[in-house]
Amino acid sequence: MNDRLEIRFRRLRPHKDADIPLPQYMTPGAAGMDLAVALDTPLVLAPGDITLLPTGLAMALPSGYEAQIRPRSGLAVRHGIGLINAPGTIDADYRGEIKIAAINFGKSPYTFRRGDRVAQMVIHSVCQPRI
Repeated sequence: MNDRLEIRFRRLRPHKDADIPLPQYMTPGAAGMDLAVALDTPLVLAPGDITLLPTGLAMALPSGYEAQIRPRSGLAVRHGIGLINAPGTIDADYRGEIKIAAINFGKSPYTFRRGDRVAQMVIHSVCQPRI
């Protein structure tokens, strides 16, 4: 574990999204930080549909690291909500908004609301071998 690793986050709309929590570990032993959505209005996702959920955040990962975006098991088990590209990768040189590519695998529509925790972000070191 690298306790000295620092990741900087930037709110893209600070005046509008100050109520959206920064990514956070919900328990001391958690591997992933929960990510919340910065929706202006509730969004209903029909069964089989895919959407891109905004977080209102950008981050600066240090070189040599990636962020993996993974589904939350509670949403998957209870509602059939997953990520279409799980795990999604955010590269160290990406500085755009973190967005969550969600899909409804369930049998009923699911409503996302502002501030809902919808995914987890796990930080990993990466190696780029010589080819």
